[in-house]
Amino acid sequence: MKVPCYNCNTVTELEVGFEVKNFVCPSCHSLYVSDSEGQLRLKTKYTPEVNDFAFKIGEEGVLKGVEYTVTGAIVKKVSGGYYWTEYILNSATGDFVYLSESDGNWILLTEMEEKFEVSKHPKKLEYNNTNFDLYEYCDARIENAQGYFDFSLPNYKIHMVEYIQPPLMISVEKIDQAETAFLGEYIAKNEIKKGFPDANLPYQTGVNITQPFYFDLQNTAIIFCIFALLIIVSNWYIYKDQTQQTVFDRSFTFTDFNDKDIIGDSFVLSGGSAPITIHVSTDVNNSWANVDVALVDEKNNEEIHANKDIEFYHGYEDGESWTEGSSNEKFNICGVKAGKYHLLITPVKAPEDINNNIMTVKVLWNEPSTRNVWLVVIFMIAVFLLIRFLKINFEKKRWSDSSYSPYSE
Repeated sequence: MKVPCYNCNTVTELEVGFEVKNFVCPSCHSLYVSDSEGQLRLKTKYTPEVNDFAFKIGEEGVLKGVEYTVTGAIVKKVSGGYYWTEYILNSATGDFVYLSESDGNWILLTEMEEKFEVSKHPKKLEYNNTNFDLYEYCDARIENAQGYFDFSLPNYKIHMVEYIQPPLMISVEKIDQAETAFLGEYIAKNEIKKGFPDANLPYQTGVNITQPFYFDLQNTAIIFCIFALLIIVSNWYIYKDQTQQTVFDRSFTFTDFNDKDIIGDSFVLSGGSAPITIHVSTDVNNSWANVDVALVDEKNNEEIHANKDIEFYHGYEDGESWTEGSSNEKFNICGVKAGKYHLLITPVKAPEDINNNIMTVKVLWNEPSTRNVWLVVIFMIAVFLLIRFLKINFEKKRWSDSSYSPYSE
């Protein structure tokens, strides 16, 4: 269909498969109305404040696997200066869908056969066993338009009632006495760009009324609970038969072994990984001692070293007694797995210490600790609480322009 504009001499041509009742020139936005003989007559002209469209009339693309042609676009405005743009897409089979854009966020709408009683603006609307919450009702008017339309563009306000259940919404429009309901679903910007690669899509800001949160809170909680249960059960199953095992317990004199290696007997560890704890005691008195423990894997002769200073000092100063340190210490070698091992223990004491001559070393392969299990569980709980906090803030932004926000004080 070729339409010349008498105001700007622009010719717009597009083959459309429907009867054109209104046409708006994409260049100067003059409105043409079809008369009784099907001829388009110039009626008026839009003087828009917003004249920026992402799609050109006649632009073709694919959404949800269906090829569409952009046949029209409408800019709507409500009181307070809030605008959004609706693009009319027509398929080869004659079906219409509508793309609504606001602040770079997109909603794909289709006309519904269902009728809803919304004249009294009920707080909830039920559809497909799902409750939709009242977001807002308002009166909108057409600020600008372009393209071909199979309906008459109203020159008076359109009453709208919107209900949301992200990522879905139901929008009911009342023009004169006729009501039409639309089912909308949030559609990602990258999907629009993929389907219409030549479109000049606006920058995306804010939170759209149907925009889904990045995580499904309920599914996230279920997944975290399942993982926590699997971790706890797995830890129990691996370590259920494992008990504490003493692998070295001996006292020795510094006169025989000071700065010399003590070689322990071989021992076998069976089960899951667990820490080895070394308990050391020696009669240090205003002095120090040190012990180095090497765990030797007899399969490959690899050594894991750990050492500890044992210090105990005391005195009397400014009328008060003081002490520092202890003659007993303990330290760990973490994550020792099953295998055959022996220990190399090297004790050292202060050369000037002639009173201390005995050190006792006791080495235990511990009962497996559940500390790491609960750290993981606590971490998941913390992550879930963080996600929940972010979702609440996300929802507050979504509902910030609504008079029916569940987050209003």
